[in-house]
Amino acid sequence: MTWNDALATAALATLFALPAALDAQQTARPAVPDPLSAIDWLEQAAPAPRADEPPVAGQVTIPSVEVTPLDAATAGAVGLLPPSVTGLPADLWRSSDAADLTALWRRVSTQPPPAIQALYHTLLLAEADPPQGDSGAYLRTRVAILRRFGAVEPALELMTRAGPERAALFGEWFDLSLLIGNEVEACTALRDAPTLLNDDAAQIYCTALTGDWRTALLLYDTRLALGSLGAERAALLDHFLDPEMSDGAAPPAPMTQPTALDFRLFEAIGTPLATRDLPAAFAMADLRGTVGWKAEIEAAERLTRLGALGANRLMGLYTRQSPSASGGVWDRAQAVQDLDAALEDGAPGAIGAALTAAWDLMREVGLELPFAEMFAARLDEAELTGDAQVLAFRIALLTSEYEAVAASPPPGPAARALAALAQGRADAALADGAAEQVIAGAFAAPPQAPPEHAELIRRGKLGEAILSAALQFDRADGDPRQMADALGTLRAVGLEDTARRAALQALILEQAQ
Repeated sequence: MTWNDALATAALATLFALPAALDAQQTARPAVPDPLSAIDWLEQAAPAPRADEPPVAGQVTIPSVEVTPLDAATAGAVGLLPPSVTGLPADLWRSSDAADLTALWRRVSTQPPPAIQALYHTLLLAEADPPQGDSGAYLRTRVAILRRFGAVEPALELMTRAGPERAALFGEWFDLSLLIGNEVEACTALRDAPTLLNDDAAQIYCTALTGDWRTALLLYDTRLALGSLGAERAALLDHFLDPEMSDGAAPPAPMTQPTALDFRLFEAIGTPLATRDLPAAFAMADLRGTVGWKAEIEAAERLTRLGALGANRLMGLYTRQSPSASGGVWDRAQAVQDLDAALEDGAPGAIGAALTAAWDLMREVGLELPFAEMFAARLDEAELTGDAQVLAFRIALLTSEYEAVAASPPPGPAARALAALAQGRADAALADGAAEQVIAGAFAAPPQAPPEHAELIRRGKLGEAILSAALQFDRADGDPRQMADALGTLRAVGLEDTARRAALQALILEQAQ
């Protein structure tokens, strides 16, 4: 799935989020739309509008964008999801200070709960008026968080739409272009406007990459004499520029913290760096068919877990061929293939056994949500009973179809409690344990934000209030009362779907203690 495909799907899914969620506050059993999210693995189509709703567009088309330089304020407002898609107002950030927002974003955990991660993606990609202060710095903060999530393609698109033809933005755009494999485009831009980036190594690399090796060698010799390159970078460039002279020399030692340029130089000299221990953004390089199947699956698992890659892409990799070994990624690939085959055969006993084995393995590596997206619909068609039926029900509640699934729960109080929560009519009396009761209680009363979030909302800092609530849930560390307060804010501002999915995930995945 391409980024534009994923963006179109996510855009359509977000269209109904806030208006329908506001309806949820006034009806006993409201219909909840698809989640407000730009996360890639939420690939289901948006539900059909109610009969009393006006017609909406049948599809979302991402237009071609002609990039032109923007002033700082306009660049700070750039986004991929307009208010008509997210349901969020254009003044989302306007009353907040850019430095305050940057401080909040820096507190985002490395592996947020999936529903909160989806909300982060939406906030990062929302088109909205910039905050007070340095809006260009805030744009770079958004891009940095997207990079942390491995979402290189949307980050690059943000910078492209902002117009990287200024020194303040060009360096980030250049790095993203190298990470995504668009080094020729990046180097052509630098060749045409060399003053945009004050980096001698980049100038030398791009001069050579665009065909002028003689000048690149001259630049290298000059900068080497001036001592402006540094030993590691100089050795890399030496191997890159004159491989014949470097044949007898050992390649430079791998770097633990390479830049995007370093990464491409190692690749160019025939000693590519392993991405497993590098930041997630580098994992994109392993999806170009240049590494082995195992490394490709590992990169896809990592990016899928962070919401930067669709579950269907991971499914395709798992089922590409038969595993040739056992342990780790091979066991997961085999388990997915076994479940796929069992579902094709249709024998309930075999499906139940394969489901349990695959689920346990996927839980070990935090891939429960992508697994649910892969198999929930097919499991619903299987005639499962007993524990397998209950597990399939819980898995289906992790998908965007959770409310429809909740209409037919299997027997048992635990399933009924989850079904009630999924339908927005949680009953603490059905909950099993204190944590479940606290979280259910957050949905039993009218939505209300805690005082600190309510004050932000009163001051017109809606985006800051939403981000603060998301962080509170993200960093709750299993504390159900912290989760409940965050859920209250999300519900109060109309993010009912996000709140329900976060609560369901916390209970099903046992994040609440």
